[in-house]
Amino acid sequence: MSIANIKELLIKASKENYAVGAFNITSLVQMEAIIEAAVDRKAPVIIQTSVTPVKFLDKDVLVAVYRTLAKKAPVPVVLHLDHCRDVDLCKQCAKAGYTNIMIDASKQKFDENIHQTKEVVDFCHSLQGVFVEGELGTVSGVEDQIKVIEDESKLCNPHEALEFVERSGVDLLAPAIGTAHGIYKTKNPKVDFERLENIFNLINGQAVRVPLVIHGGTGLPRETVQRLVALGGAKVNVSTELKHTLIDTGFKYINEHRDEYNPGKIDVAVKNAIKEVVYKWIDIIGSAGKV
Repeated sequence: MSIANIKELLIKASKENYAVGAFNITSLVQMEAIIEAAVDRKAPVIIQTSVTPVKFLDKDVLVAVYRTLAKKAPVPVVLHLDHCRDVDLCKQCAKAGYTNIMIDASKQKFDENIHQTKEVVDFCHSLQGVFVEGELGTVSGVEDQIKVIEDESKLCNPHEALEFVERSGVDLLAPAIGTAHGIYKTKNPKVDFERLENIFNLINGQAVRVPLVIHGGTGLPRETVQRLVALGGAKVNVSTELKHTLIDTGFKYINEHRDEYNPGKIDVAVKNAIKEVVYKWIDIIGSAGKV
């Protein structure tokens, strides 16, 4: 198992009506916790880093730790670069050993989005074993300090999605369907299920060739997530919940153990809390036992 082909994982997930969890990390402790939880549940898993962790932890360090942990894991593990708007950095991370790259040119005009996405696709495919995710439409909220207010968000046009896939050659597509990064302002966010279904049918009606990605998992009701998976969402991204869990757990532990100066115990508390979050998401998206 270990280091895996994301496209094969997601095509299988799409055909069998489950999704693979994609969890953003900001620390190496989180990476360990996510992989351990996936092993416990016999589930494939995707480790994601946005651009900021790449810069402060260093891409080579992240790849080295990923390879070390993944090679020991009896489940498929992918390392994904999330929401990168820098074509050159996408290429650098692909060369360093990331197995999947997201070029996010969604704020560009349609043709420029295709142009930038295709440039990354061509480069990654030349390396073999490196796949590319693109985005069409813009997801509101904040991801890696990139803010898109709701009024600026634009939902994905299904017919443009088909053209985007065909012209760019992208392996995975993240269509904007009303989900958001960060914390939702309502318990029942407005998600366009019909739009997702139409996009899936247009692109994958005959056979699954480009799996679809759901961004903004944190805060979505369980029923909403499961309906999105049933309609074709094969990769579900979770970021904000892991950040909050890391910070809240660390803060709580330090507050309750003010006379204790053992960083390892903080790491253990954080790791256990992160694992519980991952267990929950694996249950929601139905990926347990799919290895």
